[in-house]
Amino acid sequence: MATLQDEKDPFDAIVDAPFDSALEERYLVYALSTITARSLPDLRDGLKPVHRRLLWAMRQLKLDPASAFKKSARVVGDVIGKYHPHGDASVYDAMVRLAQDFALRYPLVEGQGNFGNIDGDNAAAYRYTEARMTKTALRLMEGLDEGTVDFIPTYNGEEQEPEVFPGLFPNLLANGASGIAVGMATNIPSHNVAEVVDATLELIDNPHVEHARLMELFQGPDFATGGLIVDSPEMISQAYETGRGSFRVRARFHAAEAEKAEDREAGIERLGGGQWQLVVSEIPYQVQKGKLIEQIAQLIADKKLPILEDIRDESDENIRLVLVPRSRNVDPELLKESLYKLSDLETRFGLNMNVLDAHRTPMVMGLKELLTHWVASQIDVLQRRSRHRLEQIARRLELVEGYIIAFLNLDRVIEIIRTEDEPKPVMMAEFSLTDRQAEAILNMRLRSLRKLEEMQLRQEKDALLKEQDELNKLLDSPARQRTRLKRDLGALRKEYGPDTALGRRRTTVAEAAPAVEFSMDAMIEKEPVTVILSQKGWIRGAKGHVDLAGDFKFKEGDGPAFALHAQTTDKLLVVADDGRIYTLGADKLPGARGFGEPIRNMLDIDPEAQVIALMVHKPKGQLLLAATTGKGFAAVTDEILAETRKGRQVVNLKGDAKLRVVREIAEPHDHVAVVGDNRKLVVFNLEELPMLARGQGVTLQRYRDGGLSDAITFTLADGLSWTMGGETGRTRTETEIWQWKVARGAAGRLPPQGFPKDNRF
Repeated sequence: MATLQDEKDPFDAIVDAPFDSALEERYLVYALSTITARSLPDLRDGLKPVHRRLLWAMRQLKLDPASAFKKSARVVGDVIGKYHPHGDASVYDAMVRLAQDFALRYPLVEGQGNFGNIDGDNAAAYRYTEARMTKTALRLMEGLDEGTVDFIPTYNGEEQEPEVFPGLFPNLLANGASGIAVGMATNIPSHNVAEVVDATLELIDNPHVEHARLMELFQGPDFATGGLIVDSPEMISQAYETGRGSFRVRARFHAAEAEKAEDREAGIERLGGGQWQLVVSEIPYQVQKGKLIEQIAQLIADKKLPILEDIRDESDENIRLVLVPRSRNVDPELLKESLYKLSDLETRFGLNMNVLDAHRTPMVMGLKELLTHWVASQIDVLQRRSRHRLEQIARRLELVEGYIIAFLNLDRVIEIIRTEDEPKPVMMAEFSLTDRQAEAILNMRLRSLRKLEEMQLRQEKDALLKEQDELNKLLDSPARQRTRLKRDLGALRKEYGPDTALGRRRTTVAEAAPAVEFSMDAMIEKEPVTVILSQKGWIRGAKGHVDLAGDFKFKEGDGPAFALHAQTTDKLLVVADDGRIYTLGADKLPGARGFGEPIRNMLDIDPEAQVIALMVHKPKGQLLLAATTGKGFAAVTDEILAETRKGRQVVNLKGDAKLRVVREIAEPHDHVAVVGDNRKLVVFNLEELPMLARGQGVTLQRYRDGGLSDAITFTLADGLSWTMGGETGRTRTETEIWQWKVARGAAGRLPPQGFPKDNRF
């Protein structure tokens, strides 16, 4: 009995190695296997290993289009048991995709049962569904038994599987592929087989063909779900030249029931009384119909698409989405453009033609390079098939010649067989036969000894010699090989021609007309609104234009700060004393029934900052911005609009400085008046004020102590006005203000008599 000492210590097997190098080495192995044996398709047959193994297993199960269906579970079981040691769910998902006519342009599997739908519902479990191959899959496998490709051992060495499929069907471009490896990915759309064949034929005839010529024959993607590609021909061509790019894919609006042809094409159904609705008949590739409807319904609920009333799904086996406008006066083109912008009725499909070449090297290829490699692989298949057939012919000729010798010497052969104990060596010596010939003669049946048989053998020998001669000529002549390939491609094109149900182009490639210019403001119904902001930052919007001097209710301890009239289509500028300016849509304000909502719930205003101005944004307007430091500048309102809650930092402030003044610069103002805490007044020309999008600005007035109190723009000829104190609310105008005019940045002098004590204009 072995003692514990005899057993090896498991720790002896541990190898000391630096962690980083061990990790690097192992990760590299994983990365390479993902790239070469999982995620990227092979250029020659356009398949990843899982798809190839699925189809190979189905072929072994004899699931051709003419035979009966078999349970999907049977296929998946064979695949994971013999060829693909991965999870059953991933294998079944791959098989389901091969059967979906909305996922694959030319399906390779024919499914029976629930294989999912375009709504986004999943397929039934594999124990409920059945499958067999389609004719296209057979096309892809043609020649597997003819020595055209290498067979490699499966993962456990028990079986053999083909390294690649040899068929002439251009599956890589016809069905496309997508996959994410390590450090690289691929995304190839599906294309029309007839166009791929046309481009290939052109390339075979002229290997130096220009890319532009190929693009005349090869229009671009042809998606399983149809739709429209709306990019310019130049953009599409450039994407295929480099192998990288992207396409805008749109849904198709088409109303089959409409009376007028232009309405049919535009997808408009007239309902009488001027009412109408839009009909979507095709949606972009890889968009789930159920999710799309939810998305558009959410846009309606969130009031992001006020010109749309409702969406209905009236689809049967054909897609029919009905979009009902808010009113008959809505412009159909505006509704379409807004749907393209806000929903998945327009998506982007990225092109990345990253494939494994014949040496299993990943490469991003342009269209011409890809077709050149594919033609080379098909020529190789043709040569291998010819050599394989020549070997078969040589073996058969050997036997046929032996049979003919036997017929010519039939009586002697029979005599040898009857009299000799070992007839084989005697026959071989007497008639100069090979071992195989002698064996075949000895195994002949008596019924083969008819006179007729000799004639047939001679005919067969002539036919074989003729075929042998043809094949030798074919192998010796590249020109003949190209001609043969062109003939085979021509036959394939007939099968998948534009006039066939499967070959008809589904996706229209047409550059979109310039988009109807619209902003989201066009979506908002214009209504008057009164905006009220309290001292503590509670904001609300009362319907209509209410008297601004009216008695508004506020929370205890709160009071009025700003009130103004606006329209729901307006943008409001909210200015904080830390120099940030925020934008708020007047349509987004809470109602005026209560006290409104804290403005900080809607905008990310710093807790320490105070709101110092609230105004309606006027396009191409100008603002005077001045800080307590006496620095300031002018800004164009369009450049300070903020897209997000965080606002936009417009005035840069240092230390304890605050933004003090935000005033509109009205036409025809030509001068600036600035007053400091020290009650000194400066007037200078407006031209001296720079126009900035962001910054500190320039010094408007110089101070020994204190800072800036107020600033305003005015017209010098009209004089400077300010509000008098008291209940009368009178204003006073000083026309001789030119006496205070100096250069920008001066200290200034005391203002005219009667100027307000609070140093505010």
